[in-house]
Amino acid sequence: MATKEKDFTRCSDVDVAYYILSEKGEPVHYKDLVLEIIELRHKPVQSLSNTISEVYTLINMDSRFSYVGRNEDGKSMWGLSEWIPAEPKRSHSTAKTVREAGLAKSKTRRLKAEKTE
Repeated sequence: MATKEKDFTRCSDVDVAYYILSEKGEPVHYKDLVLEIIELRHKPVQSLSNTISEVYTLINMDSRFSYVGRNEDGKSMWGLSEWIPAEPKRSHSTAKTVREAGLAKSKTRRLKAEKTE
């Protein structure tokens, strides 16, 4: 893989994760992603479970990454948010219509109240 030629020692874990996923072009199990980050950064690890937890938290908080679900083996897969098509934006016309309907009802109530007085 071409990633081995680059120097990632000064990069953050999430930047390396982004690079890995960009190169692979497909979702990766988070543990495999962390192991590859450790390898590429030549990062000394005292506790693998702590490192996995730290990196998992970082990618979970970074909007560039997206949890894409579990694969057929039941492994949690992560990918890049840019791979997921954007949801269509919601129109505010519905909210406006509801608001207008509410105003119309209150106006009708007010007129009825004035007639009964």
